[in-house]
Amino acid sequence: MEFNCLKFMCLLQLLSSLILVLASSIEASVPSTASAEIISRFQHYLQINTAQPNPHYYEAVDFLISQAKSLSLESHTLEFVQGKPLLLLKWPGSTPDLPSILLYSHTDVVPSEHHKWVYPPFSAHIDDDGNIYARGSQDMKCVGMQYVEAVRRLKASGFQPLRSIYLAFAPDEEIGGEDGAQKFAQSEIFDQLNVGVVLDEGLASPGENYSAFYAERSPWWLTIKATGAPGHGAKLYDNTAMENLLKSIESIRRFRASQFDMIKGGLMAEGEVVSVNMVFLKAGTPSPTGFVMNLQPSEAEAGFDIRVPPTADPESLEKRIAEEWAPASRNMTFSFMHQVTVYDKSGNRLITKTDSSNPWWTLFEDAIQKAGGKLGKPEIFPAATDSHHFRKRGLPAIGFSPMANTPILLHDHNEDLQCNGQLRLTDINFDLLFLNQDEYLKGIEIYESIIKAFATYVENGGNKESKAEL
Repeated sequence: MEFNCLKFMCLLQLLSSLILVLASSIEASVPSTASAEIISRFQHYLQINTAQPNPHYYEAVDFLISQAKSLSLESHTLEFVQGKPLLLLKWPGSTPDLPSILLYSHTDVVPSEHHKWVYPPFSAHIDDDGNIYARGSQDMKCVGMQYVEAVRRLKASGFQPLRSIYLAFAPDEEIGGEDGAQKFAQSEIFDQLNVGVVLDEGLASPGENYSAFYAERSPWWLTIKATGAPGHGAKLYDNTAMENLLKSIESIRRFRASQFDMIKGGLMAEGEVVSVNMVFLKAGTPSPTGFVMNLQPSEAEAGFDIRVPPTADPESLEKRIAEEWAPASRNMTFSFMHQVTVYDKSGNRLITKTDSSNPWWTLFEDAIQKAGGKLGKPEIFPAATDSHHFRKRGLPAIGFSPMANTPILLHDHNEDLQCNGQLRLTDINFDLLFLNQDEYLKGIEIYESIIKAFATYVENGGNKESKAEL
């Protein structure tokens, strides 16, 4: 009897321990009321359809203004082009003469093929594991709302910035940013902000280290056109339009392969090489049933999306285009539909320094580490963002989206943010992708640390808050 009682007591103690562990696990898995409200606000922003070509800009702006009012932030809506509002929020600093901080984001997103999504792209659906499906979850509504939530936390803590902090929500980045960020950066209004540093979007990182970008590749959209005498499809001619264009395409293909080989060999990162991709090919004589098959065309044209890093030699590349890819000697011409410079207004490369000569970078690194994050080697952004409009003014601009352990899916179907260990892009099933709310919440803590560090920095005097703590 005594043995049985002892056994019963042991079992009861074990059961109690299991209940405590289970309760602790449930508590950890269920978000707090505050976290739930944060996620709800994020969902609301994601559910606003701001997809090009018909984004609901004003609906997004109205929502963001409501958030600004709840935080007692000043708000101004600017329209450099009618129908494309840029919202500017301000948190005044106690020392407004110091250069300000610009937290930049864009409200528009790319279009979606709805039938290829597991859940509707503007539903912001959350599954049982806390994974959020939505267009804009990576690019870049997550960052815009993380700014807002970081400011909310700082204000709740009683923090008062020395520097004024601006939050900009711009239109049309996904179609070039010409009516939003470009006009904003060139305006007298922007001059009056006295901006000292800009934070803009980056990319997710599949590993545990956050990715940060100090430059980006400039887009050159090149069209090459070849002309030649038309002729019968059965006869061999020299210097036909198609023959000359094919020679150019082959030359470009070899150059592309040489750049790609450097990436494959681990010699250079994707953002460090010149990428070239053919995006259209136009030739032939149309007929009611397709094309005339026994006639060689007199014209042939191809388009290429070229991305040029600021570390490349643009003059050498233009010479290659003129002499090798589209030589006049082969009856060829070329033109740029879009060509973004790699130099700022002073003739310097569009590069933000990532060493001790740039105090903003040092503050940025330290703030991430202080918040428990890890930063990888700084990179060149492989595509284009609105950062180049600010770098062209000579301003330091850092591209950063705090999404670690996350596949890069900013324009893919089921755009998401995933917290899934050391997942590689080659391992991804594109029908099973999601945004994890824990990664989003962690990003808010990271931005809180960065904003706090930036807003208390005094040139030639270090960080005011750090000195006070000492």
